Amino acid sequence: MIREAASQGAVLLRNEGGMLPFTPADKVAVFGRCQIDYYKSGTGSGGSIHVPFSVNLADGFETLRRENFPMPEIDGAVLGAYREWLSSHPFDNGDGGWASEPWHQEEMPVSDGMARDAASRSTKAVFVVGRTAGEDKDNKPEPGSYYLTETERSSIASLCRAFPAVAVVMNVSNVIDTSWIDDDEFLGKIKAVLYSWQGGMQGGQACADILCGKATPSGRLTDTIAYSLDDYPSTRNFGSGDDEIYAEDIFVGYRHFVTFAPEKVMFPFGFGLSYTTFSQEVRGSSCRGGEISVTVEVRNTGNVRGADVVQVYAECPQGLLGKSAKSLCAFAKTKELGPGERETVEISFPMRSIASYDDSGVSGFPHSFVLERGTYRFFLGTDCLHLTPISLAFKVPGTTAVELLSEACAPEIPFRRVRPGASSDGGTFELSFEDVPVRTTDIARRISAGIPEELSRAGRSIAFGDVVSGKATAEELVAEFSDEELLTIVRGEGMMSRKVTPGIASAFGGISESLHSRGIPAVGCADGPSGIRMDNDEEATLIPIGTLLACTWNVPLVEELYGFVGGEMKEKGVDVLLGPGCNIHRSPLNGRNFEYFSEDPLVSGKMAAAVCRGLSRSGALATVKHFALNNQESHRRTENSVVSERALREIYLRPFEIAVKEGNARAVMSAYNSVNGRKAASNYELCTSILKKEWGFAGIVMTDWWAAMNDCVSGGVATGRLLSQMIRAGNDVYMVVPNDSADRGGFGDDMEKSMAEGTLTRAEIQRCASAIIRFVSWTNAAKKPLRPLRDEIVVEDALDSAPEGARTFSLGEVAEGDALLGDMYFVAPEDARYDFSGEYVKDGKDTLSQSVSNVFINGRPCGSFECRSTGGIVVNALAAQVAMKKGVYKVRLVHTKPGITVMSLTMNADKFSPITMGLFE
Repeated sequence: MIREAASQGAVLLRNEGGMLPFTPADKVAVFGRCQIDYYKSGTGSGGSIHVPFSVNLADGFETLRRENFPMPEIDGAVLGAYREWLSSHPFDNGDGGWASEPWHQEEMPVSDGMARDAASRSTKAVFVVGRTAGEDKDNKPEPGSYYLTETERSSIASLCRAFPAVAVVMNVSNVIDTSWIDDDEFLGKIKAVLYSWQGGMQGGQACADILCGKATPSGRLTDTIAYSLDDYPSTRNFGSGDDEIYAEDIFVGYRHFVTFAPEKVMFPFGFGLSYTTFSQEVRGSSCRGGEISVTVEVRNTGNVRGADVVQVYAECPQGLLGKSAKSLCAFAKTKELGPGERETVEISFPMRSIASYDDSGVSGFPHSFVLERGTYRFFLGTDCLHLTPISLAFKVPGTTAVELLSEACAPEIPFRRVRPGASSDGGTFELSFEDVPVRTTDIARRISAGIPEELSRAGRSIAFGDVVSGKATAEELVAEFSDEELLTIVRGEGMMSRKVTPGIASAFGGISESLHSRGIPAVGCADGPSGIRMDNDEEATLIPIGTLLACTWNVPLVEELYGFVGGEMKEKGVDVLLGPGCNIHRSPLNGRNFEYFSEDPLVSGKMAAAVCRGLSRSGALATVKHFALNNQESHRRTENSVVSERALREIYLRPFEIAVKEGNARAVMSAYNSVNGRKAASNYELCTSILKKEWGFAGIVMTDWWAAMNDCVSGGVATGRLLSQMIRAGNDVYMVVPNDSADRGGFGDDMEKSMAEGTLTRAEIQRCASAIIRFVSWTNAAKKPLRPLRDEIVVEDALDSAPEGARTFSLGEVAEGDALLGDMYFVAPEDARYDFSGEYVKDGKDTLSQSVSNVFINGRPCGSFECRSTGGIVVNALAAQVAMKKGVYKVRLVHTKPGITVMSLTMNADKFSPITMGLFE
């Protein structure tokens, strides 16, 4: 399934002279180190999956040969030269540190002589360009990131001088500069260009399948590839750590280009080639009861099997608001069709989906979605620039509101936003500007009016099982909670909590003895979205990146793929996946685009909803992130996204809305950045007014890990201790405090003080606690017998004695210094349960950098020291609780993520070792 998805998302952009697919008569030389060091995924939490295997491109060719697929001859001498060169130029992972891996790997230079030598044996050449990016690491407008390096350019030029035809494979996490393929130095020899993206653990295999014709490319771009980075409207307002002005407003990606500058597009949104050809004919269309329906017959007119994508675009009247010249309103992918085979595709969409949001009141319906008066037309397209009119048009005689709402999240900083000016004969518009409407609402009054009444007790004993069975509500159980229990349940613990599956991102819910005694299980979250990140060396499946999955345009396939991921989660005891990501590809420089889907909100939302539905097949739950406007990684904790209410609602929030309403998303993760002055984690209008009240979201909102909050009303300085503002905003649970500290003050937050002073009510915490209890009741953890709060780890295979000369330590003795660098031996004096604690430190300015040191006893992983920067402060923590029989045990520290320095280890009798508090500001 991974192999199929990875091949369906590959996008063929050029194929002159039928260079691809290779035939058995071809002799092909493959260049570029990434044919071996093939990128599987991006960096950071979204791609850190420990896979059981992965297939690179070179191995993919060999697999096809073993499968007896008719293959070209692959030049073994060139492959051998790369293997030899790589032996002295190993893959640079930045020493494994957080966000330290470079965007590209040093490339082996290809000289004219080497190219000519290969051309004497082969007739076609392939060059693989590899790039990565990810969390905390945006792409940069420089060689080796967005642009080619000089070595890459000169190597490709050498190939073009030697070979009659060259194909370029883009093994990348994101769109990068592609304008160079027509530069004079390449002599018109670049005949084929394939974006294979990063296809997970089967990515190299899928790429080989496409190149050799085992699979027919059917991917379509979900981002625009422009000639220049400067042509993207976001470029001039990207990457700062202060106020990030979204001056382009709703004109993001292709909406900008189709409206103002189609001539600046190299490869348009929706574009992609195949090895076959198709015809599409509209067989019917209608508009009834606010629903648009279009029936399209697709026929394979070529001579090989393949699948096609049906794209329907709308042209709305410009009216008083101004709109994109065209916008995608529906899509569907056919099954794979044989030569001459036909399929009838029926797609429909509500009129409301093409309505515009009026944030100024100029339409007569302020802060509402409206259909302005005029004629609405529809088009069938092979991409956003190549469209055929559909004989369906309807007139709206007078502007109509389709959804009456209220102002929420409007900007306070004035700025000028883009809007269409005068129209041209070609259907485009002059670039014009207008003042953005600014905030008029009284946030304090809105928050005050929304404070609930304190819950009263039901007068009967209630357990968590009563909530699961429907005999009681979450509110009735929460009404029984003490203040301490309320404060505890809104704090999540992690990472590497021993209260859930080891190695995952967090635990929340019943993570104190008191809550656990009420029958509330601890729920475990694992990083995603491309698989289950487990930092205990346990293996999991790595699926293709979000960009690739969106480029399949195949919603059922994505749902099926995540059905598999959900099954693996259930098998491994992971309840919640921290994904999908559905932020918009506002700029190709966003390093985390690989986790997200598209520059288009409809595609992004449909894919996110598919992920949610797929995971839920086995009871696993998704977390839709990052809510909202996490559209850059540089300065993501300090950046303030300044955006109009219209752009926020039409573009940036719409994928989340679709995930909630069509995917039944049950969890949302708020972002680090501010949205118009308020941190996302303490933004009442974002978390409560829009998400919970307007959309009817009944799940939980969790913060991103170690998030900061500021004042819900006034904004201002942010800190990780302002959980009172998080609660007031309707962000239900804080992620994360150190393990075993949720019931002891966490990071030393302000909730208890705020309750005492009356600036936070008990009822507000009850509201969040009720949401958490409801959510926990939906998880697989609630469907299983209540597990112990901490699994007891038992190690019985004691040694009689330590090897001669080995380092040993006894009960209460401190092991430190050089003793920690290799094998140590602990002498257990009796059969008992022991606490394994220690001191560690991690320097670094980035408090989000993650490091892990696992504790192995007799080769078995038994616990971990947590993985975040301590800012140079020494932390004392309990790493493991292990039951042992009397004897000698080998102890080793394994640093699976570098950066942490463990200073000492101590084995004590069974008692708790406190965690140092107050580390985080």
